Amino acid sequence: MKRCIIFGGGPLSDCDKIQLDLQAQDDTIACDAGYLTARHFGIVPRLVVGDFDSYKGAIENGAQVYTAPVRKDDTDTMLAVKLALKAGCKEFLLIGMLGGRLDHTLANLQTLGYLCEHGARGEIRANRNRCWAVQNGALRLKRLEGWHLSVFALDGCCRGVSLRGVSYPLEGATLTSSFPLGVSNEFAAETAEIAVEDGTLLVIASQEGGEGSCQS
Repeated sequence: MKRCIIFGGGPLSDCDKIQLDLQAQDDTIACDAGYLTARHFGIVPRLVVGDFDSYKGAIENGAQVYTAPVRKDDTDTMLAVKLALKAGCKEFLLIGMLGGRLDHTLANLQTLGYLCEHGARGEIRANRNRCWAVQNGALRLKRLEGWHLSVFALDGCCRGVSLRGVSYPLEGATLTSSFPLGVSNEFAAETAEIAVEDGTLLVIASQEGGEGSCQS
């Protein structure tokens, strides 16, 4: 399955310690200031896309540039996703998508749902958070020691939600976007399974602790 790694312009301090597990066949796209994120990892992306309102520096030889108009419906991340889907990518790793502006963070989380709707799967990966979406199916995650696991209804109402291999299991439950029933679960087995019969779930793993953490 062809994978695309997309670099966003979120704070580098939120993603500078992650492991990319870069493969030779991976495609790489940077979104505007995400070019700096890619360069932090020593990567010259194949393509740099965006309206370039947040990055105005030089781009190294070897990278293609796709300049989009400032007035457009797509975020730079969504533009990169659409180009990669058109190129045949079905698996996505999104870096530099959290920790900055809240509106862009929410847009990036919604992008995971867009990938589901188009037959692809994606992960947002940061130092202390990892995010996925699952639509009308199941997601299996290996145990992350010291991490919490939360699920939210991404598209309004999710029916037939089952959580297995966790401390607080569910079976055939209904989750809505107005009540956070699925927040702050824990891994209880080597593999956790999150399943939904109808709807799209946002799944978030968050590492315990960290400076400035807020718990409720």
